[in-house]
Amino acid sequence: MQPYATYEHLNNLDLWTEMGHISLDEMRAVKLMNRIDTKFILDQESVITLLKEASLLGYRVQTNDGIFAYRYDTLYFDTEERAMYVAHHNQQLNRQKIRTRRYVESGTTFIEVKDKNNRGRTNKRRIEIPAMNFADFRASDKANDFVSAISRHDITTLSASLSTRFVRITLVNPNLSERITIDLDLRYEDIRSGRSAEVKGMAIAELKQDGRVDSTTKRLLSQMGIKPFKVSKYCLGTALTVEGIKRNRMLEKIRAIEKRLGYNRIVLNFVK
Repeated sequence: MQPYATYEHLNNLDLWTEMGHISLDEMRAVKLMNRIDTKFILDQESVITLLKEASLLGYRVQTNDGIFAYRYDTLYFDTEERAMYVAHHNQQLNRQKIRTRRYVESGTTFIEVKDKNNRGRTNKRRIEIPAMNFADFRASDKANDFVSAISRHDITTLSASLSTRFVRITLVNPNLSERITIDLDLRYEDIRSGRSAEVKGMAIAELKQDGRVDSTTKRLLSQMGIKPFKVSKYCLGTALTVEGIKRNRMLEKIRAIEKRLGYNRIVLNFVK
């Protein structure tokens, strides 16, 4: 893989001709909206190794119209004090995140509410909304009613907080019991200040399962020397872009990411 993966490069990898494919329609059977998530930090060379080994084990890659890597735009909403970020930073077990997400290739847009409980399960609920409501879901009565019914916060106190953009590859195992997403080229922007950051050369892989069961993916990553790593894209982006925010635990995460990638592999670009 070239020094830093791009959307165009990821869609033209030779290994896609070797790996089995799964369509978007078939993938609907593996939604796993209520699930156990396990995350891993990889460098880009490890991503290629993972893809090659997964192909040999019968994993398939999600594809549609010859596209294998999809662009995602996500906008997180939080209170003025960023209560949702603080709850996660402070290791509160029961927490929530609210975001809009746009799938760039299709233009489809959703409002999503993610709850994490004290048993480590993630429950994601979402509805489709008009694309024009991506920047402010409250302009949609349907989205307003949906979020108001399940939000732990008064939605009048919420505003756009952090933008994240990345390119995602999605794999599924042979018996359709787990999905693996691999997010690359992550870019963050604090909506309230315009300050942005990018961690070059980093990929976040996430294993999504119905329960804590045996996983070929975990065994494969373990054999590669890659251990689970608890990280939130929202919290990482907030810690990198928001001046003065509480971040002592996130700084520990950032140092661990630097160590995982190699100190000369990480570049943070800050723009006022």
